Amino acid sequence: MKKYIIKLSRVCIIGFLILTAWGCNEFLEETDKSNFTLENYFTRPEHATSVVNSIYQSLQPVMQSGFGGGPWMMLEFATGLANTELGQAQNSLFVRNLINNSDNGYGQTYWTSSYRGIANANLAIEKIPEIDMDNADQNQLLGEARFFRAYYYFNLIRIFGNIPLITTSIDLTSPELYPEPASTEAVYNQIVADLEVAENSGLPWRNVSGRVSMGAVKSLFASVYLTMAGYPLQGGDQYYQLAADKADDVIQSGVFGLFDDYSKLHSVEDKNLGEHIFMTQYAAFTVPSSWQVSIIPYNRGISAYSAETGGIFANQEFVESFEAGDKRAEEKEFFYTEYSLESDRNTIMELGDYYIWKHFDEEAQLNTTSSGLNWPIYRFAEILLIYAEAMNEVDGPTAEAYDAVNSIRERANLPDLENLSQDQFREAIWREKWVELCFENKTWYDMVRLRKAFNVETLQFEDYVGHEFSYGPTLRERELLFPIPTAEIRNNDKLTQNQGY
Repeated sequence: MKKYIIKLSRVCIIGFLILTAWGCNEFLEETDKSNFTLENYFTRPEHATSVVNSIYQSLQPVMQSGFGGGPWMMLEFATGLANTELGQAQNSLFVRNLINNSDNGYGQTYWTSSYRGIANANLAIEKIPEIDMDNADQNQLLGEARFFRAYYYFNLIRIFGNIPLITTSIDLTSPELYPEPASTEAVYNQIVADLEVAENSGLPWRNVSGRVSMGAVKSLFASVYLTMAGYPLQGGDQYYQLAADKADDVIQSGVFGLFDDYSKLHSVEDKNLGEHIFMTQYAAFTVPSSWQVSIIPYNRGISAYSAETGGIFANQEFVESFEAGDKRAEEKEFFYTEYSLESDRNTIMELGDYYIWKHFDEEAQLNTTSSGLNWPIYRFAEILLIYAEAMNEVDGPTAEAYDAVNSIRERANLPDLENLSQDQFREAIWREKWVELCFENKTWYDMVRLRKAFNVETLQFEDYVGHEFSYGPTLRERELLFPIPTAEIRNNDKLTQNQGY
């Protein structure tokens, strides 16, 4: 931890890290070119914008992908629903085969990038109030910073368990340089407190530039409360009600709606619009995404990209567990099993597995090899499912809960759910989430908060601990968390490694 804290205490306040990444005018403001220190930099409104812009950049490292796989895959291989052709991606194989260890670089990337984002958020929250600027702009920027501090801590607490809670900027003289881990309750209390401030910061419901919006704040809040209702806090009905209320705020806003066509989920023209509530931003030829090379088969010659890594694709058993007639299992809806050859687009190659179409940028794959496709963090379908699940826990399957989930099923050409008991409706919602949100870094989080896993052979949910993946490995209690990275344990003797690692 010391290594990156030292770096963060010196800089991380210049907005150029992200200014060219978003493709919208708000993010393209010119940075201040004068010499500065922490003491003299925060004097102008542009400085407030630049420090908040720098917080966004921490979304991107986990999506970096190549022949070593990609950190984002960690949460997918942990579900037992993904496979890889990339033999040299040891970090992926360790997670997939449940032999993971604390030297895994994926976990280190999540830890470092999240705490870097938190450090920049802390700096923004401290320094922006000192700047003489428009009050509404100031409040909105502080709302964005609060959102991100909550978001990064929400990921860290779920992935690693008890973690250091740092809410002030630090330097080499700070007592927090080697912080102790905080309790789970303390971290969640801070997340809630930050989101309460963000809710009252005057943010618009949608921001088509990709900046944090009220829709993003409410969506994160709904997800946080849903998690607090389950494990490890087991807060129960009061948090299910709060989750339903926040999700309903998003629904009742009338700003967001489901796309009619799944193709819009991976349309560059539709990013930050329609169903998309909040996304990690990319721009072709300036800051393009790199994960396109990971969702195409290994060296089959179907892509204009020179690197075809076969980094991740869906287990056949998972896709074949979808309900009969589910549109999402059809060719080139959520997955693809065939594609034309780059050398002859009239020749179709059978690929042999279910590769991920819902994140496939066809223009980049066919022509440009530079993708500006965004990565979804929150979309409206998830909010509908959060609302349905939470309302069912509070009041059983209400008409509104049925409407929420059936709108998603209607798009998938599936019959409406009806006349279900509370228990039946609960598992129907879980199954819908496993399908609709697959390969969006959502499923493992649900598995841990529910302590449940889906058996693709029996089509039943069973206990997380003891669940056997379709290809053999069995989940143990240790897999409820990922190991704290080795470097952090070595640098800070106040940290304790998670059980089993």
